Amino acid sequence: MFGDMMNMMGKLKETQQKVEATKKRLDTVFIDEKSSDGLLNITLTANRTIKSIEIADELLEDKEQLEDYLVLTLNKAIEKATNVNEAELAAVAKEGMPNIPGMDMFK
Repeated sequence: MFGDMMNMMGKLKETQQKVEATKKRLDTVFIDEKSSDGLLNITLTANRTIKSIEIADELLEDKEQLEDYLVLTLNKAIEKATNVNEAELAAVAKEGMPNIPGMDMFK
């Protein structure tokens, strides 16, 4: 029984290391999102760090329109990045989780 517990603890530590490595790798996965008309382009990492924002000159003439574009496009980009992030981390966590009865959190 003690050996099983030690094996389980080792597996959890290994999984934690894999999760950390995946988080670092997600800093190099870029998500690009453009407004429907292409006037605004946002790039962020799968860890949801904004890397660049490109704004067409015509959007600079209308502050309110620019704000609307930023909100809509950023929200779409963040949603995509979150989906990638969660899928990657869940896959790593599920792969390394020991089989504990009643603890199947990743169906």
